[in-house]
Amino acid sequence: MQAEQILAQLNEQQREAVTSSGCNVMVVAGAGSGKTRVLVHRIAWLIAVDQVPPQNVFAVTFTNKAAKEMSSRVSEILGYESKGMWIGTFHGIAHRFLRLHWLDAGLDQNFQILDADDQLRQIKKIIKESSFDESRYPPKEITWFINSQKDLGLRPDKSKTKRGYEHYLEIYVAYEKLCRQNNLVDFGELLLRFFETLKNNKTLLEHYQNRFENILVDEFQDTNEIQYQIIKLLTGSSGNAFIVGDDDQSIYRWRGANPDSMPRFRNDFLDPRSIKLEQNYRSTKNILNAANSIISNNNGRLEKNLWTDEGSGPLIKLHQNFDEYEEASNIIETIESKSGKLSLSDIAVLYRSNAQSRVIEEALIRKSIPYRVYGGFRFFDRAEVKDALAYLRLTQNVADDIAFERACSVPPKGIGAQTMDKVKNYARDEGLCLFLAADQLIQSKTLNNRATNSLAAFLGSLNETKKLITEQPLEKQFEIVIEQSRLIPHLKEKKTEQSATKIDNIMELINAAHGFRQPFDDDDLSPMQSFLAHAALESGENQSYQSGEHDSGHIEDVDDIRYRNHTFVSGLILVARANIKIINSREIAELNLKKALDWYRKAKDNGDDEIKAEAKSIIEELKKQ
Repeated sequence: MQAEQILAQLNEQQREAVTSSGCNVMVVAGAGSGKTRVLVHRIAWLIAVDQVPPQNVFAVTFTNKAAKEMSSRVSEILGYESKGMWIGTFHGIAHRFLRLHWLDAGLDQNFQILDADDQLRQIKKIIKESSFDESRYPPKEITWFINSQKDLGLRPDKSKTKRGYEHYLEIYVAYEKLCRQNNLVDFGELLLRFFETLKNNKTLLEHYQNRFENILVDEFQDTNEIQYQIIKLLTGSSGNAFIVGDDDQSIYRWRGANPDSMPRFRNDFLDPRSIKLEQNYRSTKNILNAANSIISNNNGRLEKNLWTDEGSGPLIKLHQNFDEYEEASNIIETIESKSGKLSLSDIAVLYRSNAQSRVIEEALIRKSIPYRVYGGFRFFDRAEVKDALAYLRLTQNVADDIAFERACSVPPKGIGAQTMDKVKNYARDEGLCLFLAADQLIQSKTLNNRATNSLAAFLGSLNETKKLITEQPLEKQFEIVIEQSRLIPHLKEKKTEQSATKIDNIMELINAAHGFRQPFDDDDLSPMQSFLAHAALESGENQSYQSGEHDSGHIEDVDDIRYRNHTFVSGLILVARANIKIINSREIAELNLKKALDWYRKAKDNGDDEIKAEAKSIIEELKKQ
């Protein structure tokens, strides 16, 4: 391929970045300046012009979708599929590494990935078994603490807590022990174990430092400490790191991202070259002028000034509202003013957190404006999908205690809480997984007849399912497992709109199996194992410190709300909430109390006792203020 073809349609600065050689490069790329294009063309240049073997390319993006698009675009430019590159998210690449080097990493070959919800359940389990008071040691707060420590690269023996929080470390130790016993790896552990394995294994480190001659990282400003250290370690003293980012776009500090990563790059990497991409291809002059004037007030930022050849465009309108109700009213008025000029499918309302949607939805309903909410629970996070996945996971590993416990309860199998407690206690005392503990209790006939028969039926069904799926293609395995699970008949019995939606989601899971193409780098896994790893990584994408980061106000699954069939939207209206300084702390407390009461009433209507109790405790605290 001719170099001219790769450089075509790139501006001068983009070309400079793409063709740079023999050094570490930091591309400071403003919003809309074509940084993804630069990365893609950079990889194509390395392979086609610099003759770098594809297997020597290591590229990190922040979403699985972006990774797939990048790989596809590189192949499109080259004119052929270039296999062997390591392109993926940090977690995806770490998972790939640990699957290859599980023994060096001190893991079992069939380790399971623990998602945020299951992680929270394990923390709750530890707190309960340790007789700690949940009100004093909130599970979500402890989960945040553990994840934050891992993202800093800290094991319990290196971690520090404030005075009075020493029990957090005790729970961290217990949690690590539980994960080791059950062969579990959470998302923070994927990165920490990846880093530690490389750092502690000189031979392995040298192999990958020599192999990955070129390391490319997108959205570098959003890297956290452990991700930064991984890149630094792999690059070594003489590697070529090519990082692209914009410190002005650092929005993930709340989940551990360090915006100082880019300034640090200048000091920590050998003779870095800096290139700025300042031409914006996305916005008008008025938008850029407004953005530049606001961003210029940030302290310690890398200097850049975005510009565009586009016209001035319409002026930006900023409406500051007294409260969320006035804001919703103004949104409705804006939508109605566009009636006849735009269709509803050309209008979008953006809000910062899911909790803000309620008031806006209520206003839309009052005005009979049809809409659709986007961005609820991810597909693999939906309860019914996780139920189905539990059965699928058990066919691959009966020692998966989390999956075992979930499958025991859905659909109901006559295995009550007392029976499960006996199984758990026996498993803990004997150092067994729940499956083997249940089997031994069945053989010993120490349980009552009903419990023994129920457990025996469940274990027998699992063993039968494993036999039925042997040597079957992936999609047939899914069909058999889901049929054997009896999940669909269980949901059909309920005869509700919600249950119909849940059935649709389970069927979509089967469709996903039909369309699944096992990555060529997953050759060491069975198709089922590869799919389950894919599902776990998709579920964990963008997982934050704050477990269950669907945020506190978002109680329902998007598909469970009664307006799910309405048709709303993508497009045009951006609602920007200005920061309103309220001096009176009593006023803040009153606003929060109002929201907490709404939350309590909704939880009560939905029969969600856990959320109701949590809301009640918040209300009591606020009343004191």
